[in-house]
Amino acid sequence: MARLSRDDAAALLERFRRYLRDHQLPVTRQRDQIANVVLSADGHLTVDEIERILRERGVRVGTATVYRTLDVLVQAGVARAHNFGERFKRYEPAPVQEQHHEHLICERCGKVMEFTNERLERMIPIIADEHSFQVRRHRLELYGLCRECRARDLGGLA
Repeated sequence: MARLSRDDAAALLERFRRYLRDHQLPVTRQRDQIANVVLSADGHLTVDEIERILRERGVRVGTATVYRTLDVLVQAGVARAHNFGERFKRYEPAPVQEQHHEHLICERCGKVMEFTNERLERMIPIIADEHSFQVRRHRLELYGLCRECRARDLGGLA
């Protein structure tokens, strides 16, 4: 997913704040800072990466606060959590007007690449119909080796 525009990130941040108020949860500077990191990301951030970015910005936040805020961001529908089999989650913004995307995950370096495929999206209802199945949502994750890791294996020939 490409980085959100400032306006889209600001809209998601406001949606998050509204969610906090609607659920009688405190709107704090720390939550805002954590949300800003996630909503301005152009990748799938780990908790460690979020904490590193916060430290670089001079923001002091406890790890428990980061985890709790990430849970609330997901509950509010402004961020998504992904578990790519790494024993930890990665987080990305969840804009309202987003084209559905899938993930390619490198098992060696952990790189996560997003892709969209119109033919795949058209096939999903066809496959579901063949099995009399009603799809509510789907997720596709392909695991393997990225171009850079394959090139290292082949001595730069990939």
